[in-house]
Amino acid sequence: MSSSLPTVTLAKDLARAIHDGHPWVFRDAIAPATRLENGATVRLLARDGRPLATGFWDARSAIAVRILHTGPIADVDAEIGARLKAALAFRLERLDRARTNAFRWIHGEADRLPGIHVDLYDDVAVVRYDGDGAPAFYHDLGARLAEAARPIDLRAVLDRQKGTRLHGRGAPAKFEVRENGIRFEVSPGVGGKGGLFLDQRENREEVERRAAGKTVLNLFGYTGAFSLYAARGGAKSTDTVDSARPAIAAAKRNFALNGFPEGGLHATDAFDFLEEAAKRRRSWDLVISDPPSFAPNQGAREQARKAYLRLHRLAAAVTAKGGLLCAASCSSHFGRDEFLATIDQGAARAGRRFELEKVRGAGADHPVLRAFPEGDYLKFALGRVR
Repeated sequence: MSSSLPTVTLAKDLARAIHDGHPWVFRDAIAPATRLENGATVRLLARDGRPLATGFWDARSAIAVRILHTGPIADVDAEIGARLKAALAFRLERLDRARTNAFRWIHGEADRLPGIHVDLYDDVAVVRYDGDGAPAFYHDLGARLAEAARPIDLRAVLDRQKGTRLHGRGAPAKFEVRENGIRFEVSPGVGGKGGLFLDQRENREEVERRAAGKTVLNLFGYTGAFSLYAARGGAKSTDTVDSARPAIAAAKRNFALNGFPEGGLHATDAFDFLEEAAKRRRSWDLVISDPPSFAPNQGAREQARKAYLRLHRLAAAVTAKGGLLCAASCSSHFGRDEFLATIDQGAARAGRRFELEKVRGAGADHPVLRAFPEGDYLKFALGRVR
């Protein structure tokens, strides 16, 4: 490990967690440090001065150091380039780009590239940075991604948060991608969600396998992805609910792109829709609930619990007897057990019983480190409602 690097010393005994692979060191766990610039590569030392790891510095985030390696790195830039290529190779070994050309390329800490997430939409890469240190550390990231992507010729590399182009000749505001052979209109350079949640791909396949002959309700349906899979799977009918009118309009276009019957498209609040459906005693054979994060931080957990309880009470109430309820949570701040408890309790409040079959997570392009439970954010619970 180069002795020329600036050092950061731990004030807490975290050596075991770091050796086990946890990639974060919080600011309250380190001794007062010399003023360092964002993105500076640093040596992390134990309280007794022993070298532990190499990482990079964030001057303002609660996460002060993001670990790159538990040991020295001879050439940091070369190592980052190799990891960018390895992350893409891992995905391409598992996906057929002729059928799926939209997927997560880099899943931050799980790909040993902490602080960045990169989604690939055909030949457009979209970057999201975590914290202020990452943009400085991954300097010239657009050009580095373009080099690592070869032989894929990236048309553009975009910064999702800033809406700026990091590399390339630019991309149209809207274009088409494929996921398991289903066509989707996306707009990844506009900011926000981009038109397709990539982490639910394998869960959408699960819904497709179970949809034949079923009536399907897709809550918080965004641009209709779960509904499209259900339609291809032979669903008797689909209803897609989302409060955003542009999302529902995009869902309509996605149905047309694929030649599927669009079913019901409802630009309305999901809770209001469920309340009205329950009053009318409407029910569906298969109900999917995939809301936005109700717990964006630890302080919102109690509010999230109440929201999930209400949602799951209403969703259970409109699931046909013996029907399938698929309930999702995308918040890492709301744990698996407490999430499952809200489904059980919500169903009970509706006078129903939820029988869990399985809990799934994100797709294989969103890997999870055992030493980093914070990265295991997506819960997708499937079960029968009695």
